[in-house]
Amino acid sequence: MLAAAYLAGQVIFHLLKGKIHRRNTVEQMAIVGPESLLIVLLTASFVGMVFTIQVARELVSFGTANMVGGMLAITLTRELGPVLTAVVVAGRVGSAFAAEIGTMKVTEQIDALYMLKTDPVDYLVIPRVIACAVMMPILTLLCLIAAILG
Repeated sequence: MLAAAYLAGQVIFHLLKGKIHRRNTVEQMAIVGPESLLIVLLTASFVGMVFTIQVARELVSFGTANMVGGMLAITLTRELGPVLTAVVVAGRVGSAFAAEIGTMKVTEQIDALYMLKTDPVDYLVIPRVIACAVMMPILTLLCLIAAILG
């Protein structure tokens, strides 16, 4: 837990410093955004369909079937859409990032960065944090559209 707090502090410090590796950031944005889009849209569509069926069944029994669309839109926009997107992206992208950095550690590529006087936080972590921060709202918006239309 202490190591995570230390890394978070380093990330904030390096972000405030303003040194960003643009090429790495764009590459990571491609991994977080377009490569995750299909699974996010597919999951959102099916969740939207199932949610609509379940809510419609309950609201019909109360005689308020005309409220299904509004309830679906509000629930997906406020709660389900952002959480669903975050869970799917965290599972897909988080595991990819962890595997990539773990492999780099095992093959001593991170040590090579130190030897080249390149800070691994600047080169590896900051582009991934920026990519997630930029692409998550876009993916969430597309998730909401897919879930509501699904």
